[in-house]
Amino acid sequence: MDEMRCFSPNRNILCLFDVDGTLTPPRQKIDPQLDDFFQSLKKKVKIGVVGGSDYSKIAEQLGEGDEVIHKYDYVFAENGTVQYKDGKLLSKQAIQNQLGEELLQDLINFCLRYMGLIKLPKKRGTFIEFRNGMLNISPIGRSCTAEERLEFSEIDKREKIREKFVQALQQEFAGKGLRFTRGGLISFDVFPEGWDKRLCLQVLEDEGLDAIYFFGNETELGGNDYEIFEDPRTIGFTVYSPEDTVRLCRELFFNAPPNES
Repeated sequence: MDEMRCFSPNRNILCLFDVDGTLTPPRQKIDPQLDDFFQSLKKKVKIGVVGGSDYSKIAEQLGEGDEVIHKYDYVFAENGTVQYKDGKLLSKQAIQNQLGEELLQDLINFCLRYMGLIKLPKKRGTFIEFRNGMLNISPIGRSCTAEERLEFSEIDKREKIREKFVQALQQEFAGKGLRFTRGGLISFDVFPEGWDKRLCLQVLEDEGLDAIYFFGNETELGGNDYEIFEDPRTIGFTVYSPEDTVRLCRELFFNAPPNES
């Protein structure tokens, strides 16, 4: 839960950040000035990221090449099913091994049939993205442009396309050990029970950290930051933009006025 106090900076505290909406605008690169700020924050505390996207997307947004695993002490891609520490891969898990091929195909086939009945002003490509730790489902298709992404988001707010889709999945696959969370503007994630962002805490709780401060923008029920935000092992902060994330970190660790950047 949100907790506003000032803490003595030390490298045994971890600031753990969501990516889209927290460090960057959705699917865009981090602002260079913000990037510089987080590198200065790293001198005071440990920093890490946990995102629902695959590693290549996180790396693209937060640096060039494999810079991200050296810029951040911890990088957890796909909700923590792909784990990096100090520039080295720790482990990687696969959803097909957890769910089994029969359930996985039933899930994919249901999603394809459902999306075939959705009528939108535009549809593009990559409606199901298969990741190590989840399926990412996008009714418009992940290859849409930035403008088409915003257009779909506005339609979704009115017509609740993703919300209704998830309700249909919850009914069809009740008792099958699946979880569904909204993330970003155009998609939602499907993954096994327990494979939400709290998965990364299994690694972090053995690191001897004094505290883990989590910053995310989708912290309400149904958002993909909700579970880790509410977890008693973290101190959670809701943010509304990358600039808001910087403001909070300045207040906590630099004793700076919130309007400074």
